[in-house]
Amino acid sequence: MSKVGLYFGTFNPIHVGHLIIANYMVENSDLDEIWMVVTPHNPFKKKSSLLENHHRLELVYKATEDYVKIKPSNIEFNLPQPNYTVHTLAHISDKYPKKTFCLIMGEDNLKSFHKWKNYEVILENHHIYVYPRIAKGIVDHQFKNHSKIHKVDAPIVQISSTLIRNSIKEGKNIEPMLTKEVWQYIDEMNFYKK
Repeated sequence: MSKVGLYFGTFNPIHVGHLIIANYMVENSDLDEIWMVVTPHNPFKKKSSLLENHHRLELVYKATEDYVKIKPSNIEFNLPQPNYTVHTLAHISDKYPKKTFCLIMGEDNLKSFHKWKNYEVILENHHIYVYPRIAKGIVDHQFKNHSKIHKVDAPIVQISSTLIRNSIKEGKNIEPMLTKEVWQYIDEMNFYKK
Protein backbone atom coordinates (compact mmCIF):
# COMPACT_ATOMS: atom_id res chain seq x y z
CA MET A 1 0.00 0.00 0.00
CA SER A 2 1.51 3.30 -1.01
CA LYS A 3 0.97 6.19 1.39
CA VAL A 4 -0.33 9.40 -0.17
CA GLY A 5 -0.41 12.79 1.53
CA LEU A 6 -3.29 14.98 0.40
CA TYR A 7 -2.39 18.66 0.37
CA PHE A 8 -5.61 20.65 -0.17
CA GLY A 9 -5.68 24.24 -1.35
CA THR A 10 -7.19 26.73 -3.74
CA PHE A 11 -3.64 27.25 -5.09
CA ASN A 12 -4.62 30.68 -6.36
CA PRO A 13 -1.83 30.66 -7.50
CA ILE A 14 0.46 27.82 -6.43
CA HIS A 15 3.82 29.28 -5.31
CA VAL A 16 7.25 28.07 -4.24
CA GLY A 17 6.08 27.97 -0.60
CA HIS A 18 3.59 25.21 -1.46
CA LEU A 19 6.31 23.27 -3.29
CA ILE A 20 8.83 23.69 -0.42
CA ILE A 21 6.28 22.25 2.05
CA ALA A 22 5.11 19.42 -0.26
CA ASN A 23 8.66 18.42 -1.19
CA TYR A 24 9.85 18.55 2.44
CA MET A 25 6.90 16.41 3.55
CA VAL A 26 7.48 13.71 0.94
CA GLU A 27 11.26 13.64 1.49
CA ASN A 28 11.21 13.73 5.31
CA SER A 29 8.31 11.49 6.30
CA ASP A 30 7.02 8.02 5.43
CA LEU A 31 4.76 9.43 2.68
CA ASP A 32 5.42 7.99 -0.78
CA GLU A 33 3.84 10.84 -2.71
CA ILE A 34 1.88 14.05 -2.31
CA TRP A 35 -1.26 14.93 -4.23
CA MET A 36 -1.94 18.64 -4.54
CA VAL A 37 -5.75 18.65 -4.38
CA VAL A 38 -7.12 21.76 -6.06
CA THR A 39 -10.21 22.92 -4.18
CA PRO A 40 -12.96 23.89 -6.62
CA HIS A 41 -14.67 27.24 -6.65
CA ASN A 42 -17.67 27.10 -4.35
CA PRO A 43 -20.63 28.06 -6.57
CA PHE A 44 -22.39 29.59 -3.57
CA LYS A 45 -19.60 32.08 -2.95
CA LYS A 46 -18.82 35.12 -5.07
CA LYS A 47 -15.05 35.24 -5.27
CA SER A 48 -13.86 37.33 -8.18
CA SER A 49 -10.14 36.91 -7.40
CA LEU A 50 -10.36 33.11 -7.66
CA LEU A 51 -9.25 31.80 -11.05
CA GLU A 52 -11.38 29.19 -12.78
CA ASN A 53 -10.78 25.62 -11.62
CA HIS A 54 -9.06 24.49 -14.84
CA HIS A 55 -6.60 27.41 -14.76
CA ARG A 56 -5.57 26.69 -11.16
CA LEU A 57 -5.19 22.99 -11.98
CA GLU A 58 -3.05 23.90 -15.00
CA LEU A 59 -0.83 26.04 -12.75
CA VAL A 60 -0.40 23.09 -10.36
CA TYR A 61 0.50 20.84 -13.33
CA LYS A 62 3.09 23.36 -14.49
CA ALA A 63 4.55 23.76 -10.99
CA THR A 64 4.84 20.04 -10.23
CA GLU A 65 5.81 18.44 -13.56
CA ASP A 66 9.49 18.14 -12.55
CA TYR A 67 8.68 16.46 -9.20
CA VAL A 68 7.92 12.74 -9.58
CA LYS A 69 6.54 12.43 -6.04
CA ILE A 70 4.22 15.46 -6.25
CA LYS A 71 1.10 15.21 -8.41
CA PRO A 72 -1.84 17.50 -9.18
CA SER A 73 -5.35 16.26 -8.38
CA ASN A 74 -8.78 17.44 -9.50
CA ILE A 75 -10.59 14.79 -7.43
CA GLU A 76 -12.88 17.38 -5.82
CA PHE A 77 -14.05 18.94 -9.10
CA ASN A 78 -16.83 16.40 -9.61
CA LEU A 79 -17.93 16.04 -5.98
CA PRO A 80 -21.08 17.75 -4.67
CA GLN A 81 -20.69 21.28 -3.34
CA PRO A 82 -20.01 22.50 -0.75
CA ASN A 83 -17.06 20.16 -0.33
CA TYR A 84 -16.20 18.67 3.03
CA THR A 85 -12.83 17.00 3.56
CA VAL A 86 -14.47 14.03 5.27
CA HIS A 87 -16.49 13.30 2.08
CA THR A 88 -13.47 13.73 -0.19
CA LEU A 89 -11.44 11.32 1.94
CA ALA A 90 -14.22 8.70 1.82
CA HIS A 91 -14.55 9.11 -1.97
CA ILE A 92 -10.82 8.97 -2.71
CA SER A 93 -10.32 5.95 -0.42
CA ASP A 94 -13.08 4.06 -2.30
CA LYS A 95 -11.69 5.05 -5.68
CA TYR A 96 -8.10 4.03 -4.86
CA PRO A 97 -8.37 1.06 -2.47
CA LYS A 98 -4.67 0.16 -2.85
CA LYS A 99 -3.54 3.51 -1.42
CA THR A 100 -3.57 4.83 2.13
CA PHE A 101 -4.51 8.51 2.31
CA CYS A 102 -3.25 10.97 4.90
CA LEU A 103 -4.07 14.62 5.36
CA ILE A 104 -1.47 17.38 5.24
CA MET A 105 -2.32 20.59 7.05
CA GLY A 106 -0.68 23.66 8.50
CA GLU A 107 -0.62 24.10 12.25
CA ASP A 108 -3.09 26.98 11.83
CA ASN A 109 -5.67 24.49 10.48
CA LEU A 110 -5.02 22.07 13.33
CA LYS A 111 -6.02 24.86 15.72
CA SER A 112 -9.52 24.96 14.19
CA PHE A 113 -9.72 21.25 13.31
CA HIS A 114 -12.26 20.55 16.09
CA LYS A 115 -14.72 22.73 14.10
CA TRP A 116 -14.42 20.63 10.92
CA LYS A 117 -17.35 18.50 9.84
CA ASN A 118 -16.98 14.97 11.30
CA TYR A 119 -13.37 15.59 12.34
CA GLU A 120 -13.57 12.51 14.60
CA VAL A 121 -14.28 10.33 11.54
CA ILE A 122 -11.26 11.82 9.75
CA LEU A 123 -9.00 11.04 12.73
CA GLU A 124 -10.42 7.56 13.08
CA ASN A 125 -9.54 6.64 9.49
CA HIS A 126 -6.60 8.83 8.51
CA HIS A 127 -3.28 10.09 9.81
CA ILE A 128 -2.59 13.82 9.73
CA TYR A 129 0.79 15.36 8.96
CA VAL A 130 1.16 18.88 10.31
CA TYR A 131 3.69 21.49 9.18
CA PRO A 132 4.46 24.59 11.27
CA ARG A 133 2.74 27.92 10.60
CA ILE A 134 2.96 31.18 12.48
CA ALA A 135 -0.61 31.82 13.64
CA LYS A 136 -2.51 32.92 16.70
CA GLY A 137 -4.54 30.50 18.80
CA ILE A 138 -3.79 27.22 20.47
CA VAL A 139 -4.07 23.59 19.43
CA ASP A 140 -6.98 21.84 21.17
CA HIS A 141 -5.71 19.57 23.99
CA GLN A 142 -7.26 16.46 22.35
CA PHE A 143 -4.89 16.85 19.37
CA LYS A 144 -1.71 17.16 21.43
CA ASN A 145 0.26 13.90 21.53
CA HIS A 146 -2.44 12.20 19.42
CA SER A 147 -1.21 8.92 17.89
CA LYS A 148 -2.50 9.84 14.43
CA ILE A 149 -1.20 13.42 14.31
CA HIS A 150 2.42 13.75 13.23
CA LYS A 151 4.30 17.03 13.38
CA VAL A 152 6.84 17.42 10.60
CA ASP A 153 9.50 20.03 11.24
CA ALA A 154 9.22 21.61 7.79
CA PRO A 155 10.54 25.12 7.11
CA ILE A 156 8.15 27.95 8.00
CA VAL A 157 7.20 29.66 4.74
CA GLN A 158 5.62 33.09 4.97
CA ILE A 159 4.59 33.43 1.31
CA SER A 160 0.88 33.67 0.61
CA SER A 161 -1.15 33.56 -2.59
CA THR A 162 -2.88 36.76 -1.41
CA LEU A 163 0.48 38.56 -1.28
CA ILE A 164 1.26 37.35 -4.80
CA ARG A 165 -2.12 38.42 -6.23
CA ASN A 166 -1.91 41.86 -4.59
CA SER A 167 1.69 42.35 -5.75
CA ILE A 168 0.79 41.47 -9.36
CA LYS A 169 -2.11 43.93 -9.21
CA GLU A 170 0.32 46.62 -7.97
CA GLY A 171 2.80 45.84 -10.77
CA LYS A 172 5.49 44.46 -8.44
CA ASN A 173 7.95 41.75 -9.49
CA ILE A 174 7.07 38.48 -7.73
CA GLU A 175 8.84 36.10 -10.12
CA PRO A 176 11.11 34.53 -7.42
CA MET A 177 8.00 33.36 -5.54
CA LEU A 178 6.71 31.27 -8.47
CA THR A 179 8.20 28.62 -10.72
CA LYS A 180 9.17 29.95 -14.14
CA GLU A 181 6.35 28.02 -15.88
CA VAL A 182 3.71 29.29 -13.43
CA TRP A 183 4.90 32.88 -13.79
CA GLN A 184 4.86 32.66 -17.61
CA TYR A 185 1.31 31.27 -17.66
CA ILE A 186 0.02 33.94 -15.25
CA ASP A 187 1.76 36.67 -17.23
CA GLU A 188 0.56 35.42 -20.64
CA MET A 189 -3.02 35.10 -19.39
CA ASN A 190 -2.93 38.50 -17.67
CA PHE A 191 -4.17 36.94 -14.42
CA TYR A 192 -4.61 38.99 -11.23
CA LYS A 193 -3.81 42.30 -12.95
CA LYS A 194 -7.10 43.98 -12.11
